[in-house]
Amino acid sequence: MKALLTTALLAAGLYTSHTAAAADVIRRDSLTRGGYTLIFINEDPAFVNTGKEVQERMINTFFDVYPKLAAAYNPETLKKVVFKIDPHYDGVAATANGVVTYNPAWMLKQPTDIDVVTHEVMHIVQDYGNSRGPGWLTEGIADYVRYKFGVDNAGAHWALPAFNEKQHYSNSYRITARFLAWLEKGVQPGIVKVLDKSLRDHTYTAGLWKEQTGKSLDELWAAYSVNPAL
Repeated sequence: MKALLTTALLAAGLYTSHTAAAADVIRRDSLTRGGYTLIFINEDPAFVNTGKEVQERMINTFFDVYPKLAAAYNPETLKKVVFKIDPHYDGVAATANGVVTYNPAWMLKQPTDIDVVTHEVMHIVQDYGNSRGPGWLTEGIADYVRYKFGVDNAGAHWALPAFNEKQHYSNSYRITARFLAWLEKGVQPGIVKVLDKSLRDHTYTAGLWKEQTGKSLDELWAAYSVNPAL
């Protein structure tokens, strides 16, 4: 019941730092710009003390990137997003139900990797639910979006990897993202938006690749393998 009440208060924008004390929330900020609201919840004392600059960059990246992704891919995406700094989370970042959870140790150790924000908020825009589509494509699209919309990939030394014969389109993340970038540039401009929409509408099938390009996914990968230049 307590968890349900907390969720309800948060959804209503009434979850104050006083109310949150029992949930180990140290600081809660709510910011609204251009019709979008970001609620920033910090549960880590170290991040409060030393992460102010990183937090500001995370906030600015959200308000820079999220409206662009909404306009490009899904205007019906959520207008209110939650960022949570969770010292008990040991990944890098994860997104579910409009909440992005970040590992403070990672963000403090790698403060230039700010486009983790770009990748994660694209998952909110994607909003695929129980999609029939493959997980590798979901992550590949999110990294493609980081490649196209990222605010400081160079600062993080993040780039799409050069092609090699050991790769496969299902390797996900940057490998899939580079394949998508190749398709966008030289095969079918706009295909990422088509794939994204089909995953959100739950209409994706393996035949969609051939419908859009005249070639199957495996045939496209074979062509990419021969000439992968971007």
